[in-house]
Amino acid sequence: MSVVPEHPTQLALPAGAPAVEPEPHRPRRRRRFIIWAVVLVAFAGVFWWALRGHEAAQSKHGVAPPPAPTVVTTTARQVDLPIYLDAIGTVTPVYTDAITSQVTGRVMTVHYAEGQLVRAGAPLLDIDPRPFAAMLLQAEGTFERDQHALEQAQMDLERYRAAWAQHAIAKQQLDDQEKVALSAQGTVKLDQGVVDYDRVQLAYCHITSPINGRVGLRLVDPGNVVVANATTALAVITQLQPISVVFPISEDQLGDVLAQPDHGANLRVDVYDRARVHELATGKLITIDNQIDTTTGTVRLRARFDNADDALFPNQFVNARLLVRTLRGVTVVPASAIQHNGDTSFVYVIADGHARVQNVTPGAVEGDTQQVTGIAPGTVVANSSFEKLRDKAPVQPQQGSAAGSAAGSNAPVPAAGGNT
Repeated sequence: MSVVPEHPTQLALPAGAPAVEPEPHRPRRRRRFIIWAVVLVAFAGVFWWALRGHEAAQSKHGVAPPPAPTVVTTTARQVDLPIYLDAIGTVTPVYTDAITSQVTGRVMTVHYAEGQLVRAGAPLLDIDPRPFAAMLLQAEGTFERDQHALEQAQMDLERYRAAWAQHAIAKQQLDDQEKVALSAQGTVKLDQGVVDYDRVQLAYCHITSPINGRVGLRLVDPGNVVVANATTALAVITQLQPISVVFPISEDQLGDVLAQPDHGANLRVDVYDRARVHELATGKLITIDNQIDTTTGTVRLRARFDNADDALFPNQFVNARLLVRTLRGVTVVPASAIQHNGDTSFVYVIADGHARVQNVTPGAVEGDTQQVTGIAPGTVVANSSFEKLRDKAPVQPQQGSAAGSAAGSNAPVPAAGGNT
């Protein structure tokens, strides 16, 4: 018996086949998308309305926008900027004498005290002079004997000449006597040299200071036997007034020094203590070494100081500052006020309560002060809060220290290194 479908569009399925639901209609999906879009637009409109209402409420109750950043400012100045080369130096005496004995003998007396200031010619030590005095006496006796022999030979020579003039003797006898006299004269010269040598040896027994200076610690005591020309010194004397400081500069900076009059001779040199706090002395450059050290690429310079107050001590480490030249009438600002963006340098000029970017060209540096071109003296620039500044942004200026206050002074810089 056949089954007739209830709806003319339905097809009869085989027995046991699963029923297939009809495909949803496209208009229903499109309607659902439109509903969600309307909901999102409505939500955005409500959020915008709430935000505007919050701003209006703030305006109504007098709530101001965030204030402009406070900026510490400084003023560019026109000054004479000194250019220094900075280096670590060593105080070096102009003269250092290590006194050694030139004779062998026993030390009799030590005249100096440790650390004593001595003048040239002051007695230092005495070595037993008796052996040398005896040798001198013996040499003088030989000299006197041979001197008399010479006089006798000369008297005989005069007699032989008179006899030969009367044809009483042969010419050969006269010639022989002349040679005898000359031989005696040579012997006397030899004796004179021995006497002089022994006198010098005797004088070496009394050792005196060759220079003005300070004696170091005592190195020998009375009773010690010293040997001639030994390597061990009997005393060491260093000259303190005047004194020098030796310091190196880079070979790249040598040209700046040589470009000065007389190749830098008499340039001013200031020295400071190890902490760069106290100025110890002021002197002048006197010489430049004759070659560059290839291992360090530096050349040594020597400056001379009067050291009247003994502020400099031999082998003391100091910080030397060589005044190479002075730039006249340049514009300076604190180095911290100059900002960099790649190869471009700029400052924030503060005027009418706003910051304005101004490109500049930095120049020589002295301490925390730097030469700059591109702005005029008297220009107010920012020196803080750079991370909050933008071009043409409002600011609240707060006056700081003026630029270049240290320019022209001798205040030491925080770190070593040549400034050019």
